[in-house]
Amino acid sequence: MLDADLKDEIQGAYRQMLDALRLTPRYGQRLMIAEIARTLAGIQADDDGKRLSNEHVCVLEAGTGTGKTLAYLLAALPVAKARGKRLVLSTATVALQEQVLHQDLPALKAHSGLSFNYALAKGRGRYVCVAKLDQAMEGGEDNPTLSMFETAAPVVSGDGFQLLAESLGEAYGSGQWLGDRDSWPEAIEDPDWRRLTVDHRQCTNRRCGHFAACAFFRARRDMESADIIVANHDLVLADLALGGGKVLPEPADCIYIFDEGHHLPDKAINHFTYRFAVGGGLRWLRTLKKSLSELNQQLGQQATLARLLAGLPQAIDALEPRLGDVFALGHQLAGHSEGLGDNEERFQHRFEMGCAPDALREMASGLVSVFAELSRSLESMADILRESLDPDKSTGLPREQAEPWLPLIALLQGRAQEAHGLWLAFAEQDATGEPPRARWLTLKRFQGEPELVFSASPVSAAHTLAKSLWGCCFGAVLTSATLTALGRFERLQERAGLANRYRYQVLPSPFDYSQAVLSVPREATDPADRDSHERAIVDFVEALDDSEAVLILFSSRAQLRGVERELSQSVRERVLAQDRFPKRELVERHRAQVDEGKGSILFGLASFAEGIDLPGKYLTHVVITRLPFAVPDDPVGATLAEWIESQGGNSFMRISVPDASIKLVQACGRLIRKETDRGRITLLDRRVLTRRYGTALLDALPPFTREIEGVIHNVGRP
Repeated sequence: MLDADLKDEIQGAYRQMLDALRLTPRYGQRLMIAEIARTLAGIQADDDGKRLSNEHVCVLEAGTGTGKTLAYLLAALPVAKARGKRLVLSTATVALQEQVLHQDLPALKAHSGLSFNYALAKGRGRYVCVAKLDQAMEGGEDNPTLSMFETAAPVVSGDGFQLLAESLGEAYGSGQWLGDRDSWPEAIEDPDWRRLTVDHRQCTNRRCGHFAACAFFRARRDMESADIIVANHDLVLADLALGGGKVLPEPADCIYIFDEGHHLPDKAINHFTYRFAVGGGLRWLRTLKKSLSELNQQLGQQATLARLLAGLPQAIDALEPRLGDVFALGHQLAGHSEGLGDNEERFQHRFEMGCAPDALREMASGLVSVFAELSRSLESMADILRESLDPDKSTGLPREQAEPWLPLIALLQGRAQEAHGLWLAFAEQDATGEPPRARWLTLKRFQGEPELVFSASPVSAAHTLAKSLWGCCFGAVLTSATLTALGRFERLQERAGLANRYRYQVLPSPFDYSQAVLSVPREATDPADRDSHERAIVDFVEALDDSEAVLILFSSRAQLRGVERELSQSVRERVLAQDRFPKRELVERHRAQVDEGKGSILFGLASFAEGIDLPGKYLTHVVITRLPFAVPDDPVGATLAEWIESQGGNSFMRISVPDASIKLVQACGRLIRKETDRGRITLLDRRVLTRRYGTALLDALPPFTREIEGVIHNVGRP
């Protein structure tokens, strides 16, 4: 229960924030604070702080303008501190993470009267490795076989790498830079950054001579004393995959807040997707084979390493022909025995219902056992190399010989382990009655050479999230502007593994949506007739007022480019198209044109339907060219749809329509960003009027004033 002292603390902090920042209290915000506080304070626990109750998760849809960040921080922080738990605030985008870190948390600390510390948590790969930076500054190679890294990621670092390393080293040594990639004022190219960082396998932790100066562990030490830890969904999922408590605190000691929570299911699916490039695998195996003599020369004096090295040629010899066979079989199964055609850059073949043919499953089984053996050998070698760095342990191998080779052996062990996971996913039979894994292969070109990539992915992360996250954490809040589909939470529950017993609520918006007009004009056509639909879009864009600030959302890059080509020169001069410039520069150019009193038309794809914030005069018209149904070539969605149909369900109504509803709400949400915003949303897809799902899609939108084929309808507030 929320006791009186805790209630007074939350209410007092809220009043102080409103007074200090001259904010107007909002009903939806107050309701959100109350819901979160009641849920988290109502969690029952034993004397050791272990959660006993199962109604510990709060799911809140809170639209733009609610003031979500302030609400969940004010409600959750006092409860977390009172219960002796840590608050882990997870976002999906860097933009929101930076807003929380640099605006919201400093404001809360300065004006709320609440006492707390906060820290940013990032994965190890976002921080510079001081040992590698030191080597780079001295002009040395990362390790004795840099060529191995170049085969794994064959992009040569720029000529300015030495200058970059010296600049980074000077800034880090003087304390002007904290060592994380994101805070460096200029973009660091991936090939350069790979030479300056390590993953968890390559890191030697406390055995490293630079441990005291390590950027990652400095950040970890700051995190240990933090009441609030700002992370992202990927890091939370990575920590859970390692068992929890490896990077972040133990889940049982955490209250999680997932802002932009609608991204969590997709992030989880991607996190548990396996991929293996056959050509790339053959390349690093061959390079390893060529390096064996040097490995034996450098490490063979240690008896166990000598024995393990002696077994590598046999494993490589067993893998090479098997991978050659699976390379040929993959092309055959895809109907491309001769490879890609001259005009083909990429071809994807999905196995129906995720069922790999028997011949492929048999080959996968053979690869599983050999990659498992190789992974074990490399893991044992890496363990010995790590122990050789420990002054308290004697392995018979001097530190100066072990240290340069550990990054390479750890990298190869990770690659072998990933390959083992992929082939195991292809070899295993799916459980009866459960959704199958999606399995597919992709043919493409890599540096002019043919490449074949095998992929396997769960079609749902519900079970994983239910078991590893919701079932293990002390408490959680999931929030976003778009959590419901067709006005209900069922689709989110199905995708994220959320139980019915949790608390769910849609919070009221502070906006008067009747200030915006949702229009389906007579010119709207059915996209099934591509030529007619594209012509209608061109005609509509040509007729736009030349002073308007417009965002036009396309479903495909091909259609975006086609429409752009057909526009008159005068209109094309006002168009700023996605991919012509970086996203941030496009938005800046758009704002500049509007500030100059000129019209501006942004052409964007799906990514522009979310995360673009253009309030007031900077956006007065959103045009949605087509209902945002998922592309049909997504192998994960297609496999899930097949399985639902096989169970007698209707995949279109169960998946496609609810998911399109969420995306349509997000796209329409670009227009009204503040209480004073107004404008028009035009939908150029006639199916919303002619198909049976159209009414459901329209009814799930905010209560805009509707103008259907020229007739105005006042929907009213819900």
